[in-house]
Amino acid sequence: MKECVIFCAAGFDGLAVPLTEEDYIIAADGGLTHTEKLGIRPDAIIGDFDSLHYIPTGAEVFPVEKDDTDSMLAIKLGLSRGYDRYLIYGGLDGVRLDHTVANYQALQYLADRGARGILIGKDFCAAVIKNGSVHFPADRHGDISVFCMGPDAQGVDIEGLYYTLDHGTLTSGFPLGVSNHFTEKKARIAVERGSLLILWRRAAGLPEFEG
Repeated sequence: MKECVIFCAAGFDGLAVPLTEEDYIIAADGGLTHTEKLGIRPDAIIGDFDSLHYIPTGAEVFPVEKDDTDSMLAIKLGLSRGYDRYLIYGGLDGVRLDHTVANYQALQYLADRGARGILIGKDFCAAVIKNGSVHFPADRHGDISVFCMGPDAQGVDIEGLYYTLDHGTLTSGFPLGVSNHFTEKKARIAVERGSLLILWRRAAGLPEFEG
């Protein structure tokens, strides 16, 4: 399925899945250096370019003093073009922790609009689900954690992981879902009402979304 693939400035270790001709590729500010190294020609270059320190030819330029981060500018561009599936590289492992948290909120922004996004870093990936679920196939390894985003997440099911939960509630004030791990069984994380932030080892691959 076609996806909007966004490259941000922070690090990551190669592509998680091959690009297709139908993908819409956006380089957000310093993310252009990644596309150049990978030999990828982006469909759009966007940002204020305070990270790249020069303005590339054909770029859409925004002022430094703005409400949106460069990654949010890219997400809004993708939404305006009708994309509802996003892979975002270089949004987890930067030197700015505040931008990492901002990218978690950007995942929530997508979920609030019926879209799905995955942040892909060097060692970890992150996604937000809202009133839905994600599924991982069997034979996966590594850590995985689940956090409440915003108001209480109700009707939470965690299946196939070492620690399970049956129709439970996660809150933003206590990290009950931290430090779980795969058991080589099929895994499913679901929430009936509310949103969950899920972080897992990149080596476990990408999940399938439902709902």
